[in-house]
Amino acid sequence: MSNLLDGLKQHSIVVADTGDFDSIRKYQPRDATTNPSLLLKAATMPEYAALVDKTIADSKQEAAGANALGITMDRLAVAFGLEILKIVPGRVSTEVDARLSFDTAASVAKARSLIARYEKAGMPRERILIKLASTWEGIRAAAELKKDKINCNLTLLFSFAQAVACAEAGVQLVSPFVGRILDWWKKSTGKADYAAAEDPGVVSVTRIYNYYKKFGHATEVMGASFRNVGEIIELAGCDLLTISPALLEEMAKTNGAVPRKLAPESAAKTDLKQIALDEKAFRWLHNEDQMATEKLSEGIRLFAADTLKLEKVVGEKLK
Repeated sequence: MSNLLDGLKQHSIVVADTGDFDSIRKYQPRDATTNPSLLLKAATMPEYAALVDKTIADSKQEAAGANALGITMDRLAVAFGLEILKIVPGRVSTEVDARLSFDTAASVAKARSLIARYEKAGMPRERILIKLASTWEGIRAAAELKKDKINCNLTLLFSFAQAVACAEAGVQLVSPFVGRILDWWKKSTGKADYAAAEDPGVVSVTRIYNYYKKFGHATEVMGASFRNVGEIIELAGCDLLTISPALLEEMAKTNGAVPRKLAPESAAKTDLKQIALDEKAFRWLHNEDQMATEKLSEGIRLFAADTLKLEKVVGEKLK
């Protein structure tokens, strides 16, 4: 009998949710994702000191004293992305500064700048996903970038409104956060545990997947932010699943069958109704979801805080 990780790979594309190169080599995912929190962790690990030091030296030369910190942050994100792309055969997600989450024009400019750095290093834009928060402004930025054939990964997605707006904008991929949804419901209800099939995060991703498949949206669904293996197994068949090294390890060490739970055929049989959202309708529907409004704002704050911490680390090294 095969292990759970091999079984899952029969139904879904597995993505490594890490900036650690060794973990990516070990579990052989097709794609990998990074974010400010993961980059902060990786950039402070001794084994990556040489990469960080080289990036800082190159940034000083490029900056010549002007905005050295900003240039270094961009170069660092791209440097880690390029190293990851030497390992995975598919794509890497590189995140735009969370502090730009409510600024469409600035998000577009930053995305174009990051893509230019990748292309200068010889990496085609087809292998990069630009990560943006699933705010109305972030979704509009993704729609604009699509015109330049820059594909985006809309992250911090918690509400059905966010998912529908992303699909209507033709976004390449969305990352609904399973575990953070579960965290909120546990705290809100006081309920200590949920069966995998009843897990609020699992239910949310299942609804999004079924809606996309039933109404022919090409946007890929990538479940993210898992708290346990049960959540992952319950979403077998989702387009992609991005999983932390700890859970990848647990799955690789556990034998068992992984039946497919999500499929276009079953999605077509659901009673979901198609909706359309302009900005006002989006903001109202999203606002009606207390969990989503709280977790989106919290997620942006947390990513911004880790970006500030990384800037502090980088700033010390720039001196």
